[in-house]
Amino acid sequence: MSETHVSSSSSPALSATAPSASQLGQASDTQSTFRVAALQMVSTPDRDRNLADAGRLIAEAAADGAQLVLLPEYFCFMGFKDTDKLAVREAYRDGPIQRFLADAARRHKLWVIGGTLPVTAPEPSRVLNTTLVFDPQGNEAARYDKIHLFNFEKGEESFDEARTICPGGEVRTFQSPFGRVGLSVCYDLRFPELYRRMGDCALMVVPSAFTYTTGRAHWEMLLRARAVENQCYVLAAAQGGKHENGRRTWGHSMLVDPWGEIVAVRDEGAAVVAGTLERTRIDEVRQSLPAWRHRVLS
Repeated sequence: MSETHVSSSSSPALSATAPSASQLGQASDTQSTFRVAALQMVSTPDRDRNLADAGRLIAEAAADGAQLVLLPEYFCFMGFKDTDKLAVREAYRDGPIQRFLADAARRHKLWVIGGTLPVTAPEPSRVLNTTLVFDPQGNEAARYDKIHLFNFEKGEESFDEARTICPGGEVRTFQSPFGRVGLSVCYDLRFPELYRRMGDCALMVVPSAFTYTTGRAHWEMLLRARAVENQCYVLAAAQGGKHENGRRTWGHSMLVDPWGEIVAVRDEGAAVVAGTLERTRIDEVRQSLPAWRHRVLS
């Protein structure tokens, strides 16, 4: 098992009186606990090598009891230049990356949230940065196209995703055995209105490839803020380390609970970062501090 850090809770005692399952946007037959894992990677310009690495991490997470795994943004490919991703783009529902994700979900009988992969867009010079979700039977359960596109200029660092990526336009969630799961990607994390639009979620996921500069400054505080604001779990799978293309990503894949406590985290390097979601934890937080119920503006 890869190294993770599990923090002890320092939150105050919370009331055990819980709201109903319907208040949590969950069916009455949802599971009370659910094991999840964020898979941290240091992806390369070699698609097949990345898929093999991802396969090993998925197998490791499954052996540890994970029922859902989350891969990072660009898990399948980190090229030397932005336009390199055009060479590995796939038509929706056709291609080796999508087959890999479906096969992994079916083989290990778990939910796979496939980070992101480049999917063919209407414009030949750009792609969609797409998250695909597969259920334990290998069937596609959801699709989300990244809405917010990263742009950053500081010193020698220059990023503009809009040059090669078309933005998505629709908020997406799906129903898991633990409840509703909200989908987002990386730069989306800076836009809290997106997460409010997801509605009442038990879990929100954030596959990412944060730069070292922006990650060091803001990554943890943003993840914890989204968990606290929405009083749900947040699972973030990141790229983490020095890549063959010279880029350095921040890593620190983590699971955050509804009180903003970090359940598990890994700084850099390929790893499985796992934890167990508990319905009672959501119930306790929302009963003790009913901020979700006190919303006024929409």
